[in-house]
Amino acid sequence: MAPTELNTDSGFGTPLASLPDSGTSTPASGLGPNGQRRTKICVYCGSSPGYDAAHMEAARDLARVMAANNIGLVYGGGTVGLMGEIAKTLVSLAGPDAVHGIIPEALVRYERDPTYTSTTVNGGAALAIPEEKMFGKTTVVKDMHTRKQMMAQEVIAGGPGSGFIALSGGYGTMEELLETCTWNQLGIHNRGVCVLNINGFYDGLLDWIRKSVEEGFVKGANASILATASTAEDAVRALREYKVSSSVYKLQWGNE
Repeated sequence: MAPTELNTDSGFGTPLASLPDSGTSTPASGLGPNGQRRTKICVYCGSSPGYDAAHMEAARDLARVMAANNIGLVYGGGTVGLMGEIAKTLVSLAGPDAVHGIIPEALVRYERDPTYTSTTVNGGAALAIPEEKMFGKTTVVKDMHTRKQMMAQEVIAGGPGSGFIALSGGYGTMEELLETCTWNQLGIHNRGVCVLNINGFYDGLLDWIRKSVEEGFVKGANASILATASTAEDAVRALREYKVSSSVYKLQWGNE
């Protein structure tokens, strides 16, 4: 049911079009209205709504800005919490081709609201897949690594201004965010990474980065790997104007 195993060295030298198909759906369209590569933003966020309504509103705001700028969404494939909110909002504004959710099979039952699912048969097994008309395209994969790799590859193959934005979330969101920053530092990708800092949610992380620079664990120039914004408009602008740090590693990954 899941895609065949990807190259775990990094795989980012592989064109997106050659990614193995899961059989559940295809990625959202990679071209904009002018035939140019569509800007893609991968959004990391919680599968919970949070206690403050501002977090859900931030997800809706980001979807509205993305729709206004013809930006495609790549996300974790859930239909609940911030994940579901940004996906269904963007689909309502820009259509199902604007959204591609990628989710490991093991998480399907936990990051889905049964109210919004339909039954699709794949590989001889019944699999609950969200309604495409409500949540966009969905790809079910075998594990977390494949999910993150496919999301990153789609962003890397996107047009100018493609990158990664983190809304509020828990351990999973933080893990994805910091790994993406690390991949930037290692030269695996050169796309922008930004936190949408709602109600100071990421203040502690930003303080930790500053402390890491002060204590000599992060190079000063690399503090800029992670941009910060307080509005959806500023977050999208941060990716569009992103400059790669002069201190990142110039390593070769998977292309030797």
